[in-house]
Amino acid sequence: MVEPASDILMMQEAIFEAAVELIRRRDTRYATDAYVFVRDALEHTMAGIRREGRPHHVTGQQLLEGIREYGIALFGPMALTVFEEWGLHACPDFGEIVFNLIDQGLLSKTETDTRADFAPGYDFRQAFRDPFLPSSKLPPPRCGDQPAPATSR
Repeated sequence: MVEPASDILMMQEAIFEAAVELIRRRDTRYATDAYVFVRDALEHTMAGIRREGRPHHVTGQQLLEGIREYGIALFGPMALTVFEEWGLHACPDFGEIVFNLIDQGLLSKTETDTRADFAPGYDFRQAFRDPFLPSSKLPPPRCGDQPAPATSR
């Protein structure tokens, strides 16, 4: 017998919630909502990759960009505050969550994927605060800085 899609989704959600509960018993650095957000941001990122016809594997850098886009779209100027409340202060925190999910069997990785893939990310304040500042309040660019990617609103 085939289960209705809504039952399957509820079952998958229950499995995810139970797995995150197990993770949080051994690693309390990040709120449960941070794990849910990373899962949803990964789905957002994968949808963009599929639309572009690229391979389905998501690199750490691609996920970080998807997290930035999704976080800004979801939380707007409150993104930085929400992330800090969840224990997220820098890009490597997202890598820790991803690898906790991998270790729990909820995500998979290639032989070359590592936590270090998340280290050369972006500055949180620039990524999540600056897009909402008036141009007169933006800090002047430093030598060698790349302009922040434009956000779509």
